[in-house]
Amino acid sequence: MGIVAGLDSSPEFTRIVVCDADTGAVLRQGYAPHPLEAPEGGGRPSDVDPQAWLLSLGEAAGGGLLEGVQAIGVSAQQNTVVPLDAQGNTVRPAMVGGDKRAQVAAADLVDRLGSREAWAEAVGSVPQAALPVTKLRWLARSEPENAEQVAALMQAHDWLVWQLLGRPARRTTDRGGASSTGYWSAASAAWRPDLVELALGHQVALPEVIGPGEAAGRTPEGLVISAGTGETMAAAFGLGVQSGDAVVSLGASGSVMAVHHEALVDSSGSITALADATGMHLPVVHTSNAVRALRGTVEMLGLDGGLEELSELAMKSTPGAHGLVLLPYLEGEKTPNLPHTAGTLSGLRRESMKPEHLARAAFEGMLCGLTDAMDVLRGRGVEIRRVFLLGAAAELQAVQSAAPALFEAQVVVPQPADYAAIGAARQAAWALNGQLPQWQGAAAQVFEAGDELPVGRAVRQQYRAVRDQIHPGAFS
Repeated sequence: MGIVAGLDSSPEFTRIVVCDADTGAVLRQGYAPHPLEAPEGGGRPSDVDPQAWLLSLGEAAGGGLLEGVQAIGVSAQQNTVVPLDAQGNTVRPAMVGGDKRAQVAAADLVDRLGSREAWAEAVGSVPQAALPVTKLRWLARSEPENAEQVAALMQAHDWLVWQLLGRPARRTTDRGGASSTGYWSAASAAWRPDLVELALGHQVALPEVIGPGEAAGRTPEGLVISAGTGETMAAAFGLGVQSGDAVVSLGASGSVMAVHHEALVDSSGSITALADATGMHLPVVHTSNAVRALRGTVEMLGLDGGLEELSELAMKSTPGAHGLVLLPYLEGEKTPNLPHTAGTLSGLRRESMKPEHLARAAFEGMLCGLTDAMDVLRGRGVEIRRVFLLGAAAELQAVQSAAPALFEAQVVVPQPADYAAIGAARQAAWALNGQLPQWQGAAAQVFEAGDELPVGRAVRQQYRAVRDQIHPGAFS
Protein backbone atom coordinates (compact mmCIF):
# COMPACT_ATOMS: atom_id res chain seq x y z
CA MET A 1 0.00 0.00 0.00
CA GLY A 2 1.05 3.61 -0.47
CA ILE A 3 2.23 6.17 -2.99
CA VAL A 4 5.76 6.34 -4.36
CA ALA A 5 7.67 8.63 -6.67
CA GLY A 6 10.41 8.02 -9.20
CA LEU A 7 12.61 10.82 -10.43
CA ASP A 8 14.83 10.58 -13.47
CA SER A 9 17.61 13.14 -13.77
CA SER A 10 18.68 12.86 -17.40
CA PRO A 11 21.40 14.98 -19.06
CA GLU A 12 18.88 17.69 -19.99
CA PHE A 13 15.85 17.48 -17.67
CA THR A 14 14.24 15.95 -14.61
CA ARG A 15 11.06 13.92 -14.89
CA ILE A 16 9.06 12.76 -11.87
CA VAL A 17 6.26 10.21 -11.84
CA VAL A 18 4.07 9.55 -8.81
CA CYS A 19 2.69 6.01 -8.79
CA ASP A 20 0.43 3.72 -6.82
CA ALA A 21 2.86 1.43 -4.99
CA ASP A 22 0.71 -1.67 -5.56
CA THR A 23 -0.25 -1.35 -9.22
CA GLY A 24 2.27 1.07 -10.69
CA ALA A 25 -0.52 3.27 -12.06
CA VAL A 26 0.87 6.77 -12.76
CA LEU A 27 -1.09 9.27 -10.68
CA ARG A 28 0.69 12.51 -11.60
CA GLN A 29 3.84 13.73 -13.31
CA GLY A 30 6.31 16.60 -13.18
CA TYR A 31 8.97 17.96 -15.52
CA ALA A 32 11.66 20.64 -15.50
CA PRO A 33 14.68 21.31 -17.73
CA HIS A 34 18.15 21.53 -16.23
CA PRO A 35 19.43 25.12 -15.98
CA LEU A 36 22.57 24.35 -17.97
CA GLU A 37 24.57 26.62 -20.22
CA ALA A 38 25.51 25.08 -23.55
CA PRO A 39 29.24 25.07 -24.27
CA GLU A 40 30.76 27.14 -27.05
CA GLY A 41 30.05 25.48 -30.37
CA GLY A 42 26.86 23.86 -29.08
CA GLY A 43 26.31 20.30 -27.87
CA ARG A 44 26.06 19.08 -24.30
CA PRO A 45 28.43 20.33 -21.61
CA SER A 46 31.15 18.02 -20.31
CA ASP A 47 31.26 19.76 -16.91
CA VAL A 48 28.11 20.43 -14.87
CA ASP A 49 27.54 21.90 -11.43
CA PRO A 50 25.49 19.19 -9.62
CA GLN A 51 23.44 21.94 -7.99
CA ALA A 52 21.73 22.29 -11.38
CA TRP A 53 20.26 18.82 -10.87
CA LEU A 54 18.84 19.84 -7.48
CA LEU A 55 17.36 23.05 -8.87
CA SER A 56 15.66 21.10 -11.65
CA LEU A 57 14.41 18.51 -9.17
CA GLY A 58 12.87 21.19 -6.98
CA GLU A 59 11.13 22.80 -9.94
CA ALA A 60 9.80 19.47 -11.25
CA ALA A 61 8.43 18.63 -7.79
CA GLY A 62 6.65 21.97 -7.42
CA GLY A 63 2.93 22.47 -6.94
CA GLY A 64 2.56 19.77 -4.30
CA LEU A 65 3.52 16.96 -6.69
CA LEU A 66 5.04 14.86 -3.90
CA GLU A 67 2.16 15.30 -1.45
CA GLY A 68 1.35 11.95 0.17
CA VAL A 69 4.46 10.23 -1.24
CA GLN A 70 6.06 7.76 1.17
CA ALA A 71 9.13 6.68 -0.78
CA ILE A 72 11.29 8.07 -3.59
CA GLY A 73 13.54 6.29 -6.08
CA VAL A 74 16.23 8.06 -8.09
CA SER A 75 17.42 7.33 -11.61
CA ALA A 76 20.09 9.48 -13.20
CA GLN A 77 22.41 9.76 -16.17
CA GLN A 78 25.27 7.29 -16.16
CA ASN A 79 28.97 7.89 -16.88
CA THR A 80 29.17 10.76 -14.39
CA VAL A 81 31.92 11.52 -11.89
CA VAL A 82 31.12 13.73 -8.90
CA PRO A 83 34.49 14.28 -7.17
CA LEU A 84 34.23 15.25 -3.50
CA ASP A 85 36.83 16.57 -1.08
CA ALA A 86 37.26 15.43 2.52
CA GLN A 87 34.41 17.72 3.65
CA GLY A 88 31.97 16.37 1.03
CA ASN A 89 32.13 19.42 -1.21
CA THR A 90 32.64 19.13 -4.96
CA VAL A 91 36.27 19.57 -5.97
CA ARG A 92 35.23 20.68 -9.46
CA PRO A 93 32.07 20.42 -11.57
CA ALA A 94 30.78 16.92 -12.27
CA MET A 95 32.19 15.28 -15.39
CA VAL A 96 29.34 13.94 -17.51
CA GLY A 97 28.52 12.16 -20.75
CA GLY A 98 30.75 10.99 -23.57
CA ASP A 99 33.72 13.21 -22.71
CA LYS A 100 35.91 13.36 -25.83
CA ARG A 101 38.67 14.98 -23.79
CA ALA A 102 39.32 11.59 -22.22
CA GLN A 103 40.01 9.60 -25.41
CA VAL A 104 43.78 9.65 -24.88
CA ALA A 105 43.28 8.76 -21.22
CA ALA A 106 41.34 5.64 -22.25
CA ALA A 107 44.24 4.37 -24.34
CA ASP A 108 46.62 5.21 -21.49
CA LEU A 109 44.60 3.10 -19.05
CA VAL A 110 44.58 0.13 -21.43
CA ASP A 111 48.36 0.37 -21.68
CA ARG A 112 48.82 0.76 -17.92
CA LEU A 113 46.88 -2.43 -17.14
CA GLY A 114 48.41 -4.28 -20.07
CA SER A 115 45.63 -4.93 -22.57
CA ARG A 116 41.94 -4.64 -23.41
CA GLU A 117 41.60 -8.26 -22.34
CA ALA A 118 42.99 -7.46 -18.88
CA TRP A 119 40.32 -4.79 -18.37
CA ALA A 120 37.53 -7.05 -19.62
CA GLU A 121 38.64 -9.76 -17.20
CA ALA A 122 38.93 -7.27 -14.32
CA VAL A 123 35.64 -5.34 -14.54
CA GLY A 124 33.76 -6.60 -17.59
CA SER A 125 34.40 -3.50 -19.70
CA VAL A 126 37.22 -1.79 -21.59
CA PRO A 127 38.03 1.90 -20.91
CA GLN A 128 36.34 4.32 -23.28
CA ALA A 129 36.14 8.10 -23.14
CA ALA A 130 32.75 8.07 -21.39
CA LEU A 131 33.62 5.69 -18.54
CA PRO A 132 34.14 7.25 -15.09
CA VAL A 133 37.45 5.43 -14.64
CA THR A 134 38.72 7.11 -17.82
CA LYS A 135 37.54 10.52 -16.63
CA LEU A 136 39.56 9.97 -13.46
CA ARG A 137 42.68 9.32 -15.52
CA TRP A 138 42.03 12.51 -17.51
CA LEU A 139 41.62 14.42 -14.24
CA ALA A 140 44.95 13.12 -12.90
CA ARG A 141 46.75 14.07 -16.11
CA SER A 142 45.05 17.39 -16.88
CA GLU A 143 44.09 18.79 -13.47
CA PRO A 144 46.56 17.26 -10.98
CA GLU A 145 45.81 19.82 -8.27
CA ASN A 146 42.11 18.96 -8.37
CA ALA A 147 42.88 15.24 -8.55
CA GLU A 148 44.93 15.45 -5.34
CA GLN A 149 41.96 16.96 -3.46
CA VAL A 150 39.56 14.14 -4.39
CA ALA A 151 38.72 12.13 -1.28
CA ALA A 152 35.47 10.43 -2.38
CA LEU A 153 33.69 9.56 -5.60
CA MET A 154 30.00 9.46 -6.42
CA GLN A 155 27.84 9.22 -9.52
CA ALA A 156 24.84 11.40 -10.30
CA HIS A 157 22.20 9.16 -8.71
CA ASP A 158 24.42 8.50 -5.66
CA TRP A 159 24.89 12.22 -5.12
CA LEU A 160 21.18 13.00 -5.49
CA VAL A 161 20.23 10.25 -3.03
CA TRP A 162 22.82 11.59 -0.60
CA GLN A 163 21.44 15.12 -0.90
CA LEU A 164 17.85 13.96 -0.37
CA LEU A 165 18.96 12.18 2.80
CA GLY A 166 20.60 15.31 4.16
CA ARG A 167 24.23 14.39 3.35
CA PRO A 168 24.67 11.64 5.99
CA ALA A 169 28.02 10.08 6.86
CA ARG A 170 26.97 6.91 5.03
CA ARG A 171 27.14 7.13 1.24
CA THR A 172 25.54 4.43 -0.89
CA THR A 173 25.07 3.28 -4.46
CA ASP A 174 23.54 0.27 -6.19
CA ARG A 175 25.12 -2.54 -8.17
CA GLY A 176 23.67 -1.32 -11.46
CA GLY A 177 25.25 2.10 -11.23
CA ALA A 178 28.49 0.68 -9.82
CA SER A 179 28.83 -1.69 -12.78
CA SER A 180 29.08 1.23 -15.22
CA THR A 181 32.04 2.92 -13.51
CA GLY A 182 34.91 0.79 -14.81
CA TYR A 183 36.12 0.12 -11.26
CA TRP A 184 33.48 -2.33 -9.98
CA SER A 185 33.32 -5.95 -11.10
CA ALA A 186 29.89 -7.41 -11.82
CA ALA A 187 31.42 -10.90 -11.72
CA SER A 188 32.83 -10.57 -8.19
CA ALA A 189 30.36 -7.90 -6.99
CA ALA A 190 33.21 -5.86 -5.57
CA TRP A 191 34.94 -2.52 -6.03
CA ARG A 192 38.39 -2.48 -7.57
CA PRO A 193 40.08 0.32 -5.60
CA ASP A 194 43.38 -0.63 -7.24
CA LEU A 195 41.94 0.52 -10.58
CA VAL A 196 40.83 3.82 -9.04
CA GLU A 197 44.40 4.29 -7.80
CA LEU A 198 45.75 3.31 -11.21
CA ALA A 199 43.60 6.03 -12.81
CA LEU A 200 43.62 8.81 -10.20
CA GLY A 201 46.92 8.19 -8.47
CA HIS A 202 45.62 7.53 -4.95
CA GLN A 203 42.88 5.74 -3.00
CA VAL A 204 39.51 7.39 -2.31
CA ALA A 205 36.31 6.54 -0.44
CA LEU A 206 33.72 4.69 -2.54
CA PRO A 207 30.00 4.34 -1.74
CA GLU A 208 28.62 1.25 -0.04
CA VAL A 209 26.88 -0.96 -2.64
CA ILE A 210 23.50 -1.92 -1.20
CA GLY A 211 20.96 -4.48 -2.42
CA PRO A 212 18.30 -3.62 -5.01
CA GLY A 213 15.42 -3.73 -2.54
CA GLU A 214 17.23 -1.98 0.31
CA ALA A 215 16.60 1.58 1.40
CA ALA A 216 19.49 4.02 1.38
CA GLY A 217 17.82 5.72 4.35
CA ARG A 218 15.08 8.14 5.30
CA THR A 219 14.88 11.86 4.75
CA PRO A 220 14.61 14.18 7.76
CA GLU A 221 10.87 14.21 7.02
CA GLY A 222 10.69 10.40 7.16
CA LEU A 223 10.44 9.53 3.45
CA VAL A 224 12.11 6.30 2.40
CA ILE A 225 14.79 6.76 -0.26
CA SER A 226 15.68 3.62 -2.23
CA ALA A 227 19.11 2.67 -3.54
CA GLY A 228 18.76 4.52 -6.85
CA THR A 229 20.34 3.34 -10.10
CA GLY A 230 21.51 4.40 -13.56
CA GLU A 231 19.06 5.34 -16.31
CA THR A 232 19.70 2.18 -18.33
CA MET A 233 18.94 -0.10 -15.38
CA ALA A 234 15.94 1.97 -14.29
CA ALA A 235 14.44 1.92 -17.79
CA ALA A 236 14.84 -1.87 -17.98
CA PHE A 237 13.11 -2.18 -14.60
CA GLY A 238 10.35 0.18 -15.71
CA LEU A 239 9.80 -1.76 -18.92
CA GLY A 240 9.48 -4.97 -16.93
CA VAL A 241 12.15 -6.93 -18.82
CA GLN A 242 13.03 -10.31 -17.35
CA SER A 243 14.96 -13.46 -18.14
CA GLY A 244 14.60 -14.31 -21.82
CA ASP A 245 14.19 -10.64 -22.82
CA ALA A 246 16.50 -8.33 -24.70
CA VAL A 247 16.31 -4.59 -25.30
CA VAL A 248 17.46 -3.33 -28.71
CA SER A 249 18.07 0.41 -28.89
CA LEU A 250 17.89 2.06 -32.29
CA GLY A 251 19.89 5.24 -32.11
CA ALA A 252 22.51 6.50 -34.55
CA SER A 253 24.47 3.59 -33.13
CA GLY A 254 22.81 0.51 -31.69
CA SER A 255 22.93 -1.78 -28.69
CA VAL A 256 21.55 -5.12 -27.60
CA MET A 257 21.09 -5.60 -23.87
CA ALA A 258 19.76 -8.85 -22.41
CA VAL A 259 18.77 -10.10 -18.97
CA HIS A 260 20.98 -12.93 -17.75
CA HIS A 261 21.52 -14.80 -14.51
CA GLU A 262 25.28 -14.26 -14.34
CA ALA A 263 27.94 -11.77 -15.35
CA LEU A 264 29.62 -12.64 -18.64
CA VAL A 265 33.39 -12.24 -18.62
CA ASP A 266 34.38 -11.60 -22.22
CA SER A 267 38.11 -11.31 -22.80
CA SER A 268 37.56 -9.78 -26.26
CA GLY A 269 35.68 -6.83 -24.78
CA SER A 270 32.71 -7.31 -27.12
CA ILE A 271 30.35 -7.72 -24.16
CA THR A 272 30.06 -5.06 -21.46
CA ALA A 273 29.06 -6.70 -18.19
CA LEU A 274 26.50 -4.49 -16.45
CA ALA A 275 24.36 -5.40 -13.47
CA ASP A 276 20.64 -4.62 -13.34
CA ALA A 277 18.43 -3.14 -10.63
CA THR A 278 17.01 -6.48 -9.45
CA GLY A 279 20.00 -8.74 -8.73
CA MET A 280 20.35 -10.04 -12.29
CA HIS A 281 22.81 -8.97 -15.00
CA LEU A 282 22.56 -6.92 -18.19
CA PRO A 283 25.25 -7.94 -20.67
CA VAL A 284 25.40 -5.38 -23.49
CA VAL A 285 26.82 -5.54 -27.01
CA HIS A 286 27.17 -2.31 -29.00
CA THR A 287 27.19 -1.60 -32.72
CA SER A 288 28.57 1.58 -34.24
CA ASN A 289 25.85 1.80 -36.88
CA ALA A 290 22.08 1.62 -36.68
CA VAL A 291 19.83 4.52 -37.71
CA ARG A 292 22.81 6.36 -39.21
CA ALA A 293 22.72 3.74 -41.99
CA LEU A 294 19.09 4.62 -42.66
CA ARG A 295 19.75 8.36 -42.63
CA GLY A 296 22.69 7.89 -44.98
CA THR A 297 20.42 6.02 -47.38
CA VAL A 298 17.81 8.80 -47.17
CA GLU A 299 20.48 11.29 -48.23
CA MET A 300 21.79 9.00 -50.96
CA LEU A 301 18.32 8.65 -52.45
CA GLY A 302 17.48 12.33 -51.97
CA LEU A 303 14.25 11.64 -50.08
CA ASP A 304 12.52 14.70 -48.65
CA GLY A 305 10.26 12.60 -46.42
CA GLY A 306 13.05 11.26 -44.24
CA LEU A 307 12.86 7.88 -42.54
CA GLU A 308 9.11 7.55 -43.05
CA GLU A 309 9.48 7.85 -46.83
CA LEU A 310 12.40 5.41 -46.75
CA SER A 311 10.23 2.91 -44.90
CA GLU A 312 7.38 3.29 -47.40
CA LEU A 313 9.86 2.79 -50.23
CA ALA A 314 11.35 -0.32 -48.61
CA MET A 315 7.90 -1.89 -48.30
CA LYS A 316 7.62 -1.80 -52.12
CA SER A 317 10.56 -4.23 -52.31
CA THR A 318 10.61 -7.84 -51.09
CA PRO A 319 12.67 -9.66 -48.42
CA GLY A 320 16.25 -9.98 -49.61
CA ALA A 321 15.99 -6.79 -51.68
CA HIS A 322 16.53 -8.69 -54.96
CA GLY A 323 19.99 -9.77 -53.75
CA LEU A 324 21.12 -6.30 -52.68
CA VAL A 325 23.05 -6.40 -49.37
CA LEU A 326 24.24 -3.42 -47.36
CA LEU A 327 26.92 -3.98 -44.72
CA PRO A 328 26.18 -0.84 -42.69
CA TYR A 329 29.69 -0.21 -41.33
CA LEU A 330 29.60 3.50 -42.15
CA GLU A 331 31.53 4.58 -39.04
CA GLY A 332 33.69 1.48 -38.78
CA GLU A 333 32.14 -1.15 -36.52
CA LYS A 334 32.37 -2.47 -32.97
CA THR A 335 30.55 -5.76 -33.63
CA PRO A 336 32.35 -7.27 -35.44
CA ASN A 337 35.50 -5.41 -34.37
CA LEU A 338 36.31 -3.53 -37.58
CA PRO A 339 37.07 0.02 -36.41
CA HIS A 340 38.68 1.21 -39.64
CA THR A 341 36.44 -0.41 -42.25
CA ALA A 342 33.73 1.15 -44.40
CA GLY A 343 30.27 0.06 -45.49
CA THR A 344 29.72 -2.22 -48.47
CA LEU A 345 26.89 -2.41 -51.00
CA SER A 346 26.89 -5.80 -52.72
CA GLY A 347 24.73 -7.64 -55.22
CA LEU A 348 24.33 -4.88 -57.77
CA ARG A 349 22.54 -6.17 -60.85
CA ARG A 350 20.39 -4.37 -63.34
CA GLU A 351 17.20 -5.63 -61.71
CA SER A 352 18.34 -4.72 -58.17
CA MET A 353 19.40 -1.15 -59.00
CA LYS A 354 16.14 0.45 -57.92
CA PRO A 355 15.47 2.85 -55.03
CA GLU A 356 13.07 0.50 -53.26
CA HIS A 357 15.65 -2.32 -53.16
CA LEU A 358 18.32 -0.03 -51.72
CA ALA A 359 15.82 1.16 -49.12
CA ARG A 360 15.01 -2.45 -48.20
CA ALA A 361 18.70 -3.36 -48.05
CA ALA A 362 19.33 -0.48 -45.64
CA PHE A 363 16.70 -1.73 -43.18
CA GLU A 364 17.81 -5.33 -43.51
CA GLY A 365 21.47 -4.34 -43.13
CA MET A 366 20.76 -2.39 -39.95
CA LEU A 367 18.71 -5.20 -38.43
CA CYS A 368 21.15 -7.92 -39.48
CA GLY A 369 23.97 -5.93 -37.90
CA LEU A 370 22.02 -5.85 -34.64
CA THR A 371 21.30 -9.57 -35.00
CA ASP A 372 25.07 -10.14 -35.20
CA ALA A 373 25.30 -8.38 -31.83
CA MET A 374 22.46 -10.52 -30.52
CA ASP A 375 24.28 -13.66 -31.70
CA VAL A 376 27.31 -12.68 -29.60
CA LEU A 377 25.08 -12.96 -26.53
CA ARG A 378 23.29 -16.08 -27.71
CA GLY A 379 26.67 -17.66 -28.33
CA ARG A 380 27.41 -17.22 -24.62
CA GLY A 381 24.24 -19.00 -23.56
CA VAL A 382 21.95 -15.96 -23.21
CA GLU A 383 18.39 -16.90 -24.05
CA ILE A 384 16.49 -14.31 -26.10
CA ARG A 385 12.83 -15.07 -26.78
CA ARG A 386 11.41 -11.55 -26.69
CA VAL A 387 12.93 -8.28 -27.93
CA PHE A 388 11.90 -4.82 -26.74
CA LEU A 389 12.61 -2.41 -29.60
CA LEU A 390 13.30 1.19 -28.54
CA GLY A 391 13.85 4.40 -30.48
CA ALA A 392 11.84 6.43 -32.98
CA ALA A 393 12.81 4.08 -35.83
CA ALA A 394 11.02 1.24 -34.01
CA GLU A 395 7.74 2.83 -35.13
CA LEU A 396 8.57 2.39 -38.84
CA GLN A 397 6.65 -0.30 -40.72
CA ALA A 398 9.79 -1.55 -42.47
CA VAL A 399 11.39 -2.23 -39.07
CA GLN A 400 8.32 -3.83 -37.52
CA SER A 401 7.68 -6.10 -40.51
CA ALA A 402 11.25 -7.43 -40.80
CA ALA A 403 12.55 -7.50 -37.22
CA PRO A 404 10.69 -10.55 -35.81
CA ALA A 405 11.89 -12.92 -38.53
CA LEU A 406 15.45 -11.58 -38.50
CA PHE A 407 15.71 -11.58 -34.69
CA GLU A 408 13.87 -14.93 -34.49
CA ALA A 409 11.94 -13.58 -31.52
CA GLN A 410 8.74 -11.85 -30.57
CA VAL A 411 9.20 -8.09 -30.99
CA VAL A 412 7.62 -5.65 -28.56
CA VAL A 413 7.45 -1.92 -29.36
CA PRO A 414 6.48 -0.15 -26.12
CA GLN A 415 4.38 2.97 -26.13
CA PRO A 416 6.37 6.10 -25.26
CA ALA A 417 6.59 6.64 -21.49
CA ASP A 418 9.05 7.78 -18.82
CA TYR A 419 10.36 4.26 -18.22
CA ALA A 420 13.45 5.32 -16.27
CA ALA A 421 11.32 7.34 -13.84
CA ILE A 422 8.80 4.47 -13.63
CA GLY A 423 11.64 2.07 -12.86
CA ALA A 424 12.86 4.38 -10.11
CA ALA A 425 9.35 4.49 -8.65
CA ARG A 426 9.14 0.70 -8.78
CA GLN A 427 12.41 0.49 -6.85
CA ALA A 428 10.97 2.91 -4.29
CA ALA A 429 7.92 0.66 -3.85
CA TRP A 430 10.27 -2.29 -3.29
CA ALA A 431 12.16 -0.43 -0.56
CA LEU A 432 8.90 0.76 1.01
CA ASN A 433 7.06 -2.58 1.15
CA GLY A 434 9.96 -5.01 1.37
CA GLN A 435 9.04 -7.08 -1.68
CA LEU A 436 9.48 -6.80 -5.44
CA PRO A 437 6.32 -5.10 -6.80
CA GLN A 438 4.63 -7.02 -9.61
CA TRP A 439 3.57 -4.08 -11.75
CA GLN A 440 1.94 -4.51 -15.12
CA GLY A 441 4.42 -4.34 -18.00
CA ALA A 442 4.61 -1.58 -20.55
CA ALA A 443 1.71 -1.06 -22.96
CA ALA A 444 3.03 -2.08 -26.36
CA GLN A 445 2.49 -3.37 -29.87
CA VAL A 446 3.56 -6.99 -30.31
CA PHE A 447 4.84 -8.52 -33.54
CA GLU A 448 5.45 -12.22 -34.28
CA ALA A 449 7.58 -13.84 -36.97
CA GLY A 450 4.91 -16.38 -37.85
CA ASP A 451 5.35 -17.95 -41.27
CA GLU A 452 8.09 -15.44 -42.16
CA LEU A 453 10.75 -17.18 -40.04
CA PRO A 454 12.26 -19.17 -42.99
CA VAL A 455 12.35 -15.97 -45.04
CA GLY A 456 14.18 -14.18 -42.26
CA ARG A 457 16.75 -16.95 -42.06
CA ALA A 458 17.34 -16.75 -45.80
CA VAL A 459 17.91 -12.98 -45.57
CA ARG A 460 20.33 -13.52 -42.68
CA GLN A 461 22.22 -16.15 -44.67
CA GLN A 462 22.51 -13.80 -47.64
CA TYR A 463 23.85 -11.09 -45.32
CA ARG A 464 26.32 -13.44 -43.61
CA ALA A 465 27.65 -14.68 -46.94
CA VAL A 466 28.53 -11.14 -48.01
CA ARG A 467 29.90 -10.23 -44.58
CA ASP A 468 32.17 -13.27 -44.44
CA GLN A 469 33.36 -12.76 -48.00
CA ILE A 470 34.25 -9.09 -47.47
CA HIS A 471 35.54 -9.53 -43.90
CA PRO A 472 36.69 -13.14 -43.55
CA GLY A 473 37.30 -14.21 -39.97
CA ALA A 474 35.67 -11.11 -38.47
CA PHE A 475 33.64 -13.32 -36.12
CA SER A 476 36.28 -15.97 -35.53
